[in-house]
Amino acid sequence: MVVALARYATVSVKVPKELRERMRELGIEVSKVLRRAIEEEVRRKEVESVRKAIEVLKPALDKVSVEEAVRSIRQDREHT
Repeated sequence: MVVALARYATVSVKVPKELRERMRELGIEVSKVLRRAIEEEVRRKEVESVRKAIEVLKPALDKVSVEEAVRSIRQDREHT
């Protein structure tokens, strides 16, 4: 079986030796914990970025009525 590793990048982290030993004793799978923490942080930053974009766009969006938005979406769908 051949596994393509090109989809992955290696990330290293240094932790105190005593912490590493405690993780081993507790059976903590470091790679899983770190992967999950990184994924959660990326999601958190993405949500933060979207929220900031919404705040910037909110004044313009407040000027558009729901009816105008619906009409525009329908027109766009008709042309595609």
